[in-house]
Amino acid sequence: MTEKAAPAGLIWALGVTQIIGYGTLYYSFSILAPAMARDFSVPLDWLFGLLSLSLLFGGLIAPKAGAWADQFGAGRLMVPGSIAAGIALVAAAYSANAIAFGISLVVMEMASAFVLYGTAFAAIVQIGGRSAQRSITHLTLIAGFASTLFWPLTGTLSSHLDWRTIYLVFAALNVLVCLPIHFWVGRLPRQIEAPSSPDQQAGEANSSLRPAQNGLFTLMLVAFAIEGLVLASILTHMVPMVTALGLGTAGLMTSTLFGPSQVASRLLNMLFGGRLSQTTLAVISAGLLTAGLSVLLMTSPWLPGVVMFAVLFGLGSGLASIVGGTLPLELFGRTGYGARLGWVSAARQFSSAMAPFAFAFMMQAWGISKAISLGIAAGVLALALFSAMAFLSRRPSPFTPVVLSR
Repeated sequence: MTEKAAPAGLIWALGVTQIIGYGTLYYSFSILAPAMARDFSVPLDWLFGLLSLSLLFGGLIAPKAGAWADQFGAGRLMVPGSIAAGIALVAAAYSANAIAFGISLVVMEMASAFVLYGTAFAAIVQIGGRSAQRSITHLTLIAGFASTLFWPLTGTLSSHLDWRTIYLVFAALNVLVCLPIHFWVGRLPRQIEAPSSPDQQAGEANSSLRPAQNGLFTLMLVAFAIEGLVLASILTHMVPMVTALGLGTAGLMTSTLFGPSQVASRLLNMLFGGRLSQTTLAVISAGLLTAGLSVLLMTSPWLPGVVMFAVLFGLGSGLASIVGGTLPLELFGRTGYGARLGWVSAARQFSSAMAPFAFAFMMQAWGISKAISLGIAAGVLALALFSAMAFLSRRPSPFTPVVLSR
């Protein structure tokens, strides 16, 4: 049977839900956190500790969400995910104390495992056939506007509404906009049939990894985990961190360059990156993240240097979003892709679960410069691991190479 390309409408529709999903469930938190801390009368770093705990639970469920995406269809799985996200946001808005808020935050991050990139990428692979890798790039290109839209949007809303009302607005977006779109995505025909049983699904996912590739898969998980640590630390605190460097309101405006830079990296990759392997793009991504933090450390609070940091870090983050979905696809193929991507998401979230709390603690206890220095060290380690992957994946192997045209 000839495989059809993913319909353009699918990419645009999922782009809308990813912008709303990341904007409401992730990017808005750092803007609203100070008001939440005052409301609950708890230290700000304690509130980020709740976020870290919720990210840990999200990581725990990610592999199961990926396996269910393979078994039941990723599009269908996103429907209850949208409902859960809406309920969690409403519960957070009506939380009477910090404990109740923490529970709702855990549910929120667990719901994100069913509606954000991991499941969306799996839906594209199941529906889009051979065009999946290019379609993933297109999706990340659109979704890159999440921070550009929701950082200033949340800041503007917080000038007129309290954080509880804002969360109710965000809940309405997930239920009234994302839910109908995900219901439509779930009804699209899949070009990869689901296995007949969970045991068969697990068996296919495991058998698709040859012995030599198991080590490469583990190395990939460790590299993504360390990169996730860097990304979560900086993205959660980017606006308050840049503002604290003495830039005032210019800090918020500078941070908005991050989103367009993400989009630019994905556009450049779409236009010129076809000749590069995904391992090479992973190396470039880690290098850009490290370079951006290095520029910030050496030049702050010089405004042009902070601008360069936002651009470089945005470029690296944009590529990281792409290779998070395309690297497992290139190396290991489409069979069991959802489950494998679930483990990638888990690795990133396990490592980044403590990142918001730890980075907030380091900035307050040791200062911003030392916190950034540790981020640079982690970036260098991720760069070394991805470079090792690029070398190992090019070595002659006695096994038949895995190709994307399965």
